[in-house]
Amino acid sequence: MNAHFGEMYAESWARDYVLAPLGGRTVVQALADGESAKTVWRAVCQVEDVSPKLR
Repeated sequence: MNAHFGEMYAESWARDYVLAPLGGRTVVQALADGESAKTVWRAVCQVEDVSPKLR
């Protein structure tokens, strides 16, 4: 997330942006609920134009 969004924005985005692929949860909520980091990152890649190098 830091490599894609930048360190400051990544934290805010993870806390505030609700993702449909995560069932209407934020990154922070999904991780707190026990979703794997891999699953969460795949959801981020679905909604953001993440560089193939970072996928």
